[in-house]
Amino acid sequence: MTRDEQPLIGESQTFLEVLDEVSRVAPLDRPVLVVGERGTGKELIAERLHFLSGRWDRPLVKLNCGAISESLLESELFGHEAGAFTDASRSRQGRFELADGGSLFLDELATTSMNVQEKLLRVIEYGQYERLGSSTTREVDVRLIGATNVDLPALADENKFRADLLDRLAFDVITLPPLRHRREDIMPLAEHFAMRMTRELGRELFSGFSTKARDLLLNHRWPGNIRQLKNVVERAIYRHADPEQPVSGIQFDPFESPWRPDSDQDASPLNRQQQALPDDLRAYLDECEKSLVLQALTEHQGNQRNAADRLGLSYDQLRGIIKKHAIKVRR
Repeated sequence: MTRDEQPLIGESQTFLEVLDEVSRVAPLDRPVLVVGERGTGKELIAERLHFLSGRWDRPLVKLNCGAISESLLESELFGHEAGAFTDASRSRQGRFELADGGSLFLDELATTSMNVQEKLLRVIEYGQYERLGSSTTREVDVRLIGATNVDLPALADENKFRADLLDRLAFDVITLPPLRHRREDIMPLAEHFAMRMTRELGRELFSGFSTKARDLLLNHRWPGNIRQLKNVVERAIYRHADPEQPVSGIQFDPFESPWRPDSDQDASPLNRQQQALPDDLRAYLDECEKSLVLQALTEHQGNQRNAADRLGLSYDQLRGIIKKHAIKVRR
């Protein structure tokens, strides 16, 4: 496993059901669409589909369609002949050709143009394509695994994605649950990342997470899912000063700083570097109090208990401040 890989770790029912679905569809030589939010592990599921299939000993080729400009994507997929376009000094194989006999994983399919989608449909239906700059039809045997984090049927209804291609891709659709719906998996994943980071730092011991840290990890909504969890845990481990004590410092937002260049924060009275003494100290302190509570609530997505912990307050103390300033809390 490379340093940036995420493990398929989990014991929640929703996660185990996904693995069962993958095991059932993997041996079938049909396209599969993997759907999920960013950071949920779509590429890992594609790898599992490949290595549980009869193509396991053939190439698994990957391409992020959203990372390549539209003008180059067609060449990346299908290859080109010398002279097909400016700077094409020699022939080049495309990803389909490289994956012949194996599997091709295409991430961020929704970003592809209608022209590319039409050619993808032809490859899926007939196993045929042409390199750019060539009229010679080539044949290829590739299992296509697509991935997206958007609603492709909705795009198809808006004529922004080919409905016929969607029909062919969606022989089966595997939808990955976000981490916030896999609460039982948060700590096993966090402990895996923590121990791996501990080894990377050359430390002999990972002393676990404090009760407060565990509560913070378990109650966060994880909009970036497993990838975000990995970053948060690794950051907490390397910043932890005493390896013999449980890890307690959890920072979800690495940009958090009183000097963060943000117009809203600059407007806060705490971030004005040069100012006159306030005319009304009590009003000034009330404004500071309200500003900090709002910041903590935003940081913790409206979770009042976590916000209270962040500010060193009890839950009842925070509720009193919220009531005092008539702060509207997002539910």
